[in-house]
Amino acid sequence: MQTMLLSILGLALLGTLHAQDSIPVQADFQQDKLTGRWYSIGLASNSDWFKEKRHLMKMCTTIISTTAEGNLEVTSTYPKGDQCVTRNSLYTKTEQPGRFSYTSPRWGSKHNIHVVETNYEEYALVATQISKSTGPSTMVLLYSRTKELSPERLEMFTQFSRGQGLTDDEILILPQTDKCMADAA
Repeated sequence: MQTMLLSILGLALLGTLHAQDSIPVQADFQQDKLTGRWYSIGLASNSDWFKEKRHLMKMCTTIISTTAEGNLEVTSTYPKGDQCVTRNSLYTKTEQPGRFSYTSPRWGSKHNIHVVETNYEEYALVATQISKSTGPSTMVLLYSRTKELSPERLEMFTQFSRGQGLTDDEILILPQTDKCMADAA
């Protein structure tokens, strides 16, 4: 009985490790080129909060900067009702360039973040695996340096999200808004 339980736990761990390895990371990742202002163009997720809030979501701005320790400070400003809300996150670098970790102080969830693909000047595709007490989830973000991206980039985002097991109901091209865009410095 104990051997079977250990085998099952081992397979579950192997599956988790395989899932982390199945998300690619940008080759020759250059962290300094990722810094600056980005717009969130697309968001895909199979989390409960996304399903509940999807209809309220709009494009937001994100400012990425590098800390003295080489981590990423990620500041997102987004509309919420009649207000602009700013959220700061510290993405801690890992041994693999282009991969970061983050633990939410509010929810205790652990985030395994991959910069999947970017050309630094136009778009960045970021995938995150989230582990929390209610179960795992996946989130994919498409960032742009401008408020619009080509249909080819939007389709790339959609196809990648589907490849991560997300359904069309879990994939959203965020509606444009001018609200809170100037508030993000």
